[in-house]
Amino acid sequence: MTAAVNALAAPEDMPEDPRDFLAQWVASRGNLRHFFENSAFAPLGDAEQLAAGHAAAAAAAEDIFGLDLDSFSSGVDSVGAVLASGGSLKLTSPDPDIPQEAGVAAFFDVDNTLIQGSSLVVFALGLARRRFFRLREIAPIVWKQLRFRISGNENPADVRAARAQALEFIKGRDVAELEELCEHIVDRQMLDRAYPGTKELAQMHLDAGHQVWLVTATPVQVAQILARRLGFTGALGTVAEVEDGKFTGRLVGDILHGPGKKHAVAALATIEGLDMARCTGYSDSSNDVPMLTMVGTAVAVNPDRTLKRIAEERGWPVRDYRSLRRAVSTYGLPALAAAFTWRIVRRRRA
Repeated sequence: MTAAVNALAAPEDMPEDPRDFLAQWVASRGNLRHFFENSAFAPLGDAEQLAAGHAAAAAAAEDIFGLDLDSFSSGVDSVGAVLASGGSLKLTSPDPDIPQEAGVAAFFDVDNTLIQGSSLVVFALGLARRRFFRLREIAPIVWKQLRFRISGNENPADVRAARAQALEFIKGRDVAELEELCEHIVDRQMLDRAYPGTKELAQMHLDAGHQVWLVTATPVQVAQILARRLGFTGALGTVAEVEDGKFTGRLVGDILHGPGKKHAVAALATIEGLDMARCTGYSDSSNDVPMLTMVGTAVAVNPDRTLKRIAEERGWPVRDYRSLRRAVSTYGLPALAAAFTWRIVRRRRA
């Protein structure tokens, strides 16, 4: 075990493997005093017990994931919020005819990795069709998404702005109403935007008996429906706070983005007993490098410029299933714009 735990002269039934330690710690929902009492520590004063618990948990989180305790705890909170919102982490059962390989999983980002463009924009357009708001209110989000599709550079400030606006749109709305709408959006506007190549990668993992998880900043309701439709194990997403069956306009924790994905995956790995060295991560964005560097195999899918450079430096595989950005790279934006204009003029003359 770690030096921090050894220094406490723990009894024989104290977990020797830090992974087992974290699994029990997560199961106790972070209640360190309850955990150590149940682990039969010799009686300690409250202050000493709290300090010992934090030291042991911090040492284990650092040893396994390279995370400080606050970061790991935030991941536990994110996964717990997903569990509370959906009632279960695993959404589908594996094929009984496929032997399951314990401890192995693949983690997929959603936007521009699994589906073309931004799931949040598709979600917002779906809300607009149901008159949650006027279309002109989301015009800035759509423009920023178009800019992202062409440039490949994701702006964190744009992500935060989109989050704030989306939360305002659903504030006071009934949860059941929005879940029904999410099913409609996924079925009618999202599934046909999935990249066939990425779906094949996910299916390859399922056929090998691996768990497949979506890890995304997308609202968890959308992510879970998408995962269920595609037969994936489950999904981690951004969780909006609910009171009395209605959305409050606040988040539980923060948006699941950047380092937050690493924290949530660390907590999920602890709960599911995953061996991160045998796991695989897929993303298009350099913002997901924290998550990609914690798995044994990282794959850049439709990468932005920064992630493509990092992938080349680290020898990560690159998969590009895009058409628009490949065309821009090959022909240049002015040539494509001229061709597009010519096509419109030709149609009008026909």
